[in-house]
Amino acid sequence: MGKLVSLSDAAARIPDDAVVTVSSSSALGCPDAMLKAIGDRFDAEGHPRNLTTLHPIAAGDMYGVKGVDHIAKDGLLSTIIGGSYPSGPSSLPMPEIWKMVTEDRVAAYNVPSGIMFDMHRDVAARRPGVLTKVGLETFVDPIREGCAMNDTAAARPIVARVEFGGETWLHFPNIVPDVAIIRATTADETGNLTYEHEGAYLGALDQAIATRNHGGLVIAQVKRVTAAGSLRPHDVHVPGHLVDLIVVAPDQKQTTETEYDPAISGEIMRPWASFSLAEHGVEKVIARRAAMELRRGMTANLGFGISAMVPRILLEEGHEQAVTWAIEQGAVGGMPLTGFAFGCASNADAFVPSPNQFSYFQGGGFDMSFLSFLEVDVEGNVNVSKLGKKPYLTAGCGGFVDITAHARKIVFSGYFEAGAQLELSDDGLRVAKPGKFTKMVEAVEHVTFAGQRALRTGQDVLYVTERCVIRLSETGLVATEIMPGIDPGRDIVTASEGRVVVAEDATTMPLSLLRDAPMGLSL
Repeated sequence: MGKLVSLSDAAARIPDDAVVTVSSSSALGCPDAMLKAIGDRFDAEGHPRNLTTLHPIAAGDMYGVKGVDHIAKDGLLSTIIGGSYPSGPSSLPMPEIWKMVTEDRVAAYNVPSGIMFDMHRDVAARRPGVLTKVGLETFVDPIREGCAMNDTAAARPIVARVEFGGETWLHFPNIVPDVAIIRATTADETGNLTYEHEGAYLGALDQAIATRNHGGLVIAQVKRVTAAGSLRPHDVHVPGHLVDLIVVAPDQKQTTETEYDPAISGEIMRPWASFSLAEHGVEKVIARRAAMELRRGMTANLGFGISAMVPRILLEEGHEQAVTWAIEQGAVGGMPLTGFAFGCASNADAFVPSPNQFSYFQGGGFDMSFLSFLEVDVEGNVNVSKLGKKPYLTAGCGGFVDITAHARKIVFSGYFEAGAQLELSDDGLRVAKPGKFTKMVEAVEHVTFAGQRALRTGQDVLYVTERCVIRLSETGLVATEIMPGIDPGRDIVTASEGRVVVAEDATTMPLSLLRDAPMGLSL
């Protein structure tokens, strides 16, 4: 039991100025107890100081799992590099980490999740950093923000544009972790880790290898410890020779507001009839139109927001197993969950480690991706990663940039205006009161998706709203399908201040989208 230590003892092993990599996805797989122990030690002793932390996917959320907020303290945290950050509604207080970011008290960067996993793999193999086309012409590119989230970060660049082999690439130099904090369900006495209650493997193995290959310290938070030799080798995801310390947190949650659901970890299969259908309303109408792009046998990626409803549309139509879903946390197949449990799936066919899933995404192996938008501009650029007035309403880019870089087809979903009063009936959708502002803007606040690059590389891009379907063309944003009840001139052209034009041959969307009954979707 030499590797088994208390949380406080493990925290005491983390030195000042260390680079600490953390495996997590919001509350899914979050080593929350260990992060709390680090924060508690700092409050008591003033150490460790000046940490740099790496988070391929956010650590913690705003719904009860504090995660990185445990260490969001002046003096403790000097730099944070995250694929995403804790996020939530404006009705909740701003997380401490976001206060530090917006007040320029920490150098903060938003690096696409897949690139962050690539960084760990290249560090582990002692290669010269990540060379990638993911993020070109977006906020990731030094021609824009270069991943920097504030002035302190902008003064310390972590990515460069380089020419190699006659092409333009982004280069992320190596950042070597001194400490890895990972999580599993069970550890044996020698440190072998199994994940039987987890909803994903995430990137723990790669993070552990990157750290150990450079002589660093790997700390594993687990729910329980078993005798050496009692774990099946096929079940061990992180072998014990990569693990230095084991800490036990018996009450660790499976994910937000879920102590333990065996369907999330693939231990049981839920009856398909047990899943709730999408609630009837405008968002369901949008998700229905997005679902019409699918064909049986496809593999599709899924993002947060309205897009997450698309599998429930297929469920209602009797096509729950017609499409294979792939999500960045690693689940393949099954039914992706919504709300607090997004990132998990029940009835999954497989769990793939996140770094492998991102290799699949970055290479564009899937048929299409369903994602959401906050705003779209006249060049087809999409912002999902920054809201200047209330930044914590978005988690940052996450895997969005990796997914869209080489996707063959992308279906973005969202509202045409913010705060419009809409009246939905079986005969049409009517704009009873215009919104506060249009989502179709002159220039997006943050370029998370580069529309003009997509045009040059031949990507098929749609924007599905409650009023129309918009296609990105050489001439700009063109509405090619109109929702019944919508006045094209008033509700689209004028509402967008002329940024969206209506095609001369625009068609009308089917009334079946609007009705509170199955729409008769065929795949």
